Amino acid sequence: MPFFHTWLPNWELTLQDLEAGRGLHLPGYEKIRQTCAQATLDGLAYVWIDTCCIDKSSSAELSEAINSMFRWYAMASICYAFLEDDVPPFRQRFLRSRYFTRGWTLQELLAPKDVIFYDRTWNRLGSKHELGELVSDVTGIDQRFLQHRAPLQAASVAARMSWASKRQTTRVEDTAYCLIGIFDVYMPLIYGEGQDAFIRLQEAILDSHHDTSLLAWVHTEVRSASGLDKTPVC
Repeated sequence: MPFFHTWLPNWELTLQDLEAGRGLHLPGYEKIRQTCAQATLDGLAYVWIDTCCIDKSSSAELSEAINSMFRWYAMASICYAFLEDDVPPFRQRFLRSRYFTRGWTLQELLAPKDVIFYDRTWNRLGSKHELGELVSDVTGIDQRFLQHRAPLQAASVAARMSWASKRQTTRVEDTAYCLIGIFDVYMPLIYGEGQDAFIRLQEAILDSHHDTSLLAWVHTEVRSASGLDKTPVC
């Protein structure tokens, strides 16, 4: 059962922290504890949390995980999404949650069969299906793709790129890496390459898909020498 959340700077526990028994006072540990408690109530034997289930000291493991995440999420029986900034009134706070502004959370909404949303006090807000209209409103994604009533591949490359255009990542390379699964391509990770990562992503998309809508994607900043955009932001 994957657990989805937005990271808290300097408050999340790594694999090494858990192995050494460090950081049990941090808010990140409470998220782990509550996730495991909820999973136990739901009769689940395992949970997977990106902050502490990937050995980020291993570049090979990190690359494998990022290239596999979409598939893992798609295979999960259920996923939890924790909206730590969500407080009443429900609708306004849900629509303004930071969760819907981050790059990595896009695949978390598209890949799983269903996602259960929880607020900061672990009250159940509803599922991706139950809150379909709200999730569609805040993301701009048609409910057919959110609820798997239409295959993701039926959405054009340009449409999928538009879903990512208003989202942000902490590291510039992650603007591309967080979209690997959404476009069903493989990319080795090269942290430090900057905006070249997004150019490599587009090249991989053009190599793998017979969809030229990517070339119609309009961008207002300077393009690369190849004519491809350096970011998905429109």
